[in-house]
Amino acid sequence: MYNKINVAVIGATGYTGLDLVLMLSKHPKVKIKYLCATKNLGKKISFFDKRIKKKLPKLSSVKKIKWEKLNLVFLSLPNGEAQKLIKKKFYENRNLKFIDLSADFRIKNSTTYEKNYKIKHNAKSFIKHSIYSIPELNKKKIDDFRIVSNPGCYPTSIQIPLVPLVKKKLINIENIIIDSKSGYSGAGKNLEKKFKHKNLYSSIFAYNPKLHRHTCEIDQQLKDLTKKKVEFTFNPHLLPTFRGILTSIYVQAKKGKSANALRNSLISFYKGARFVKILKLNTKLGSGNVLNTNNCEISICETRVKNKFIIFSAIDNLVKGASGQAIQNMNLLYKFSEHIGLK
Repeated sequence: MYNKINVAVIGATGYTGLDLVLMLSKHPKVKIKYLCATKNLGKKISFFDKRIKKKLPKLSSVKKIKWEKLNLVFLSLPNGEAQKLIKKKFYENRNLKFIDLSADFRIKNSTTYEKNYKIKHNAKSFIKHSIYSIPELNKKKIDDFRIVSNPGCYPTSIQIPLVPLVKKKLINIENIIIDSKSGYSGAGKNLEKKFKHKNLYSSIFAYNPKLHRHTCEIDQQLKDLTKKKVEFTFNPHLLPTFRGILTSIYVQAKKGKSANALRNSLISFYKGARFVKILKLNTKLGSGNVLNTNNCEISICETRVKNKFIIFSAIDNLVKGASGQAIQNMNLLYKFSEHIGLK
């Protein structure tokens, strides 16, 4: 059991990195040794986020890190960058562990990764050393692995409500429709380069209905966790709000299975899971309650069509969808209380 661990955050000034630094700065079991970026070296992290009050190391280059002083590195980098660093440092520092918030180790088939992300995977042999972990769904011993792959935000909001219902054979697994809406922080600070549509910050925008890059992650995990091939259509939308995700999943229940049966199954599955909240039947749901928390709220709602239900799932894309879940995984990795440092 560790009393305190020394950590570095590489990619500290992005939206995800800043939320991560804020939460780690308040974590009683963590000492932040390095905050790394490629620009603005020497500046205080509070320059980028006034919420961060604690005195922390100034921004530095990765080259300044004394790796032997670290227990854990958080990698909040663009896709393709974490794999390079892990490949370089994995065998040099055999006690060092990594939590990667990019997609580099989420996809177990490197060919699928390269096809979806249009990036060559240069650390294929390290995929077997990694574990994909939504803590509420991960049944493997996380501390057996040195690389933890933190899940994507959309896939987190989808898997948590859907996996138990598929496993319990309560719903048909053909023609599931998944509609997700996210705040624009999910696209990162280069938002304007990625989305050039008119009135970006005052409109809703649907994109990538055929092949969003998270689709392969959802496919992989649903099959891995349920042992079934789930057929679904996934369409994401960008909202003119900063943070939060609301996912709507349209399902048909098996004959004789009521909305209450679905809800009770989720309650049973997530008994003792502090961050998953199953609301009363037909509860109206938005992202408002979960902002700046590590919670996932779920509401099952009846429709006017018999056996057709809508499952609403709300998370904060920067917390449960990224940095909060990374800290939850860190807590498990080092046998801290799972909820410590989170709200």
